Amino acid sequence: MMNITIKENSWRARVAARQLKGTQAAIVFNNVIHLWGISKDAFLQNRSWTRHEVAHVYQYKKYGFIRFILLYLLETAHTGYYNNRFEAEARSKEEDLSILENIQFI
Repeated sequence: MMNITIKENSWRARVAARQLKGTQAAIVFNNVIHLWGISKDAFLQNRSWTRHEVAHVYQYKKYGFIRFILLYLLETAHTGYYNNRFEAEARSKEEDLSILENIQFI
């Protein structure tokens, strides 16, 4: 079982929302999903968004904290946010029902 913490009203997610010019955002650091402009309950009801963010948790687990951050930032600098391979992979997991198996949200 993997525990994932969800933090509402996070300043980190607020910064992400501003960068993306949106009113809602989720950003992941390690196994914590930071939210802005959306409650934990509403976020968890949006299953595709939840699966997308959980995919990022798995990416952190695969690459490690520092390496993932560096790779993500380099990828974004070269290809842009939308074409970033880590974002593309997370989008591909949005309909993957199995990604939430053995996940506990706290």
